[in-house]
Amino acid sequence: MLQPDPNLSAPDLKPALTRFWELSGAKIRLIDNEYDHTNGSPVFTAAGKYTTRGWTEWTQGFEFGSGVLQFDATGEEWFLEFARNNTLARMAPHLSHFGVHDHGFNNVSTYGNLLRLHRSGACEGNQWEQEFYRLALKLSASVQAKRWTRTAHGGFIHSFNGPHSLFVDTIRSCRSLALGHMLGHRFMDEGDREISLLGRLVKHARATAEYSVYYGENRDLYDSEPGRTTHEAVFNTVSGQFRCPATQQGYSAFSTWTRGLAWAMLGFSEQLEFIRELNDEDLIPLGGRDEIEKVFLKAACATCDFFINNTPADGIPYWDTGAPGLSRLGSSYLDTNSDPFNEHEPVDSSAAAIGAQGLIRLGRYLDLKTKDGSRYFQAGLTVVKSLLSDPYLSTLQDHQGLILHSIYHRPNGWDHIPEDSRIPRGESSMWGDYHARELALYIGRIADGSDYRFFDCAQPTNE
Repeated sequence: MLQPDPNLSAPDLKPALTRFWELSGAKIRLIDNEYDHTNGSPVFTAAGKYTTRGWTEWTQGFEFGSGVLQFDATGEEWFLEFARNNTLARMAPHLSHFGVHDHGFNNVSTYGNLLRLHRSGACEGNQWEQEFYRLALKLSASVQAKRWTRTAHGGFIHSFNGPHSLFVDTIRSCRSLALGHMLGHRFMDEGDREISLLGRLVKHARATAEYSVYYGENRDLYDSEPGRTTHEAVFNTVSGQFRCPATQQGYSAFSTWTRGLAWAMLGFSEQLEFIRELNDEDLIPLGGRDEIEKVFLKAACATCDFFINNTPADGIPYWDTGAPGLSRLGSSYLDTNSDPFNEHEPVDSSAAAIGAQGLIRLGRYLDLKTKDGSRYFQAGLTVVKSLLSDPYLSTLQDHQGLILHSIYHRPNGWDHIPEDSRIPRGESSMWGDYHARELALYIGRIADGSDYRFFDCAQPTNE
């Protein structure tokens, strides 16, 4: 299991962060020089070069959002202009994309991060540019909210698979709904009926907590350990009743795909931070602060505990905790560091980059002076230290990826397998690289005594 280093601090990681940002900037420039966008958005690397894979266009915001994070960390103007110009030129279709649930990925990473820079005074721009970003975020929130499936006890934002499908990933993408609410946007539906964006966020999160996260409460025969997640929950769209767990990218419906687990860890932890900023009056119609926080906190703690208990000592998980080849690694494989060069099952560094931020945010939410708060925080820092070191940090100049050993879709066989290996390894993903940058920026802020939150770009308005 993950072994948190109790003596590690955020300032201890500053030298590694400096090296990380130097490598990161070079990778962004390399992709900009070499990648052909007529092929579609860059998704993951094959033999060190970013390529695409048509499923949905969910990674383009991570590409240009990385430029914003790079500028924020280094102050190098080229990256700001790279992000600003490409957001204007390429991101508009993502705002009105009714076919996906990924608005919090694409649009908060670009328009949201750019607005945050303006509000903090980190970059110059006129009022109209800020209003452009605000309008984009409002539109994105409404389009995401429109993907609604009613259930017997609420509802959820359904995935691109259709109205029957609740993805665990979407809890992190609900940042779009949160920003729409904070910006005071009114989502108007048929018959001029106004629908609460905050209400849809809370209902979706409740559904995710109930149907995507297990708590060791005998939900089914395999509900033996709290914190396990299922990638997809399937519903009868006529009755609204839950039918069964399923998976798209995991090994099975009854094992835990670790990137899905990481989305839940981070999604619930940062939504707890968001809920803390709201007035009680906003939350009373939705069950009240205490009840909402109770549900969110239960899910956040359960998933973070499961990650700690089912991840190797250095904090880099294998791609699925039930993957069949793990049995060939020996009974003590969780007691040692991860091995991306084994011949049986790949690790997923992108799950580590996402999950680490969830651990750190939950630890700080609970207060670092508490036992649990300190445990989660130190576990997150331990993962960061591993990601910023060999063999996970990409130092080869011609490799376009930043964080190595990321996995995209193992069941479909999409990931590149080198000739000298039986499993995928040595590659990067656009979401893994982006979240590593977001994590690095967050750690740098903590080290300097400040903060970084997705909703820093927004504030309540009276419009």
